[in-house]
Amino acid sequence: MSSFQDDNISYASSSSYGEVIARDGIATPLRTSTPPRGRRSASSVASVPVVEPRLTLEDVRLRTADSIAIRAVRNAEKVDGTTVGVLFTLSHTADEPFLGKIAQSIRRSLLGKSFLFAVGRPSSSPEDRSPMFICGSTDELVQRAGLLISCKFLGRLMRGSSAGDGLWTGEARNLGASSYDEAALWDSVRKAARNPVDSFVPPPGSRSVEQLVSHARARLERLTPQQAFAELHDTSRPWPVILVDIRPENQRAHEGGIFGSYVVERGLLEWRFDPRSPQRAPIANRYDLRIIVVDQEGGSSSLAATSLHDLGMLHATDIIGGFAAWREAGLPMKVSPAPPLSESASVGPSEEY
Repeated sequence: MSSFQDDNISYASSSSYGEVIARDGIATPLRTSTPPRGRRSASSVASVPVVEPRLTLEDVRLRTADSIAIRAVRNAEKVDGTTVGVLFTLSHTADEPFLGKIAQSIRRSLLGKSFLFAVGRPSSSPEDRSPMFICGSTDELVQRAGLLISCKFLGRLMRGSSAGDGLWTGEARNLGASSYDEAALWDSVRKAARNPVDSFVPPPGSRSVEQLVSHARARLERLTPQQAFAELHDTSRPWPVILVDIRPENQRAHEGGIFGSYVVERGLLEWRFDPRSPQRAPIANRYDLRIIVVDQEGGSSSLAATSLHDLGMLHATDIIGGFAAWREAGLPMKVSPAPPLSESASVGPSEEY
């Protein structure tokens, strides 16, 4: 720790944090008591200068954090009534607790106001993990900014999570190595702070998810689990009937499944059942194929079956209540297996069936 002097006043500074404590009320000057000129009493001659106690390292850290926070607030912008800002400390040695002190100081400076700030420490090397904080007046603001920042630092963000109480903490590799990083942080806090034109009025032409599902079901002849089971075992129908499970792997592992059903996760469904697609399943070679889609509770399956209608698979439908209703009805967890899907057809390395 060093100091600079002016007019018999000594100010503390902390070069280890890359900041100098300003004179505008952030630091408390260390003064010595000097007797007045002219006539002195015997008692004043014998007295010794009174020196205030020296600042501890923790005092310096707190006051340095305060001065950095004030600088950040002064350089902030207003976005739809929210004060936003980005701050990089000047030193590579600032640790996470120190950044936390800066965040708390910003919070105190803007108490009662809407604000959102990103605070980071530049990395000392490409592999150095630098701490990063997002502090805001509400958890919602902080979570929006955290998600945007996570997407902008793909592959470099090693840790990032909401700590509650308007705080997000993370670590990023090689932070501040280029001008992109500061620009990305500014872009994130600005966009996270924006308000919709009217937060209660949806854009023209948009539909809620309930409306999407309702419109989808109006195009389908949905089946109860019992009806679906009966169709799967009906040998009198002229077209093939298959059961397609579109649930993700972790849900199937947790909830169970129906042996003999095709397992095609939702993201691959259209490629597998479009007869014109080079990645189609071998059984999807005709447009009269009866596809019964099942998910966990019968919500996304309606949207999936309607998407198959758009491909021309007009016999596609889904099960009311999904797998949960199938299990509750006490139906067997085994149906007559259809021919296996070809392993040669592929869309990408993440496919599974």
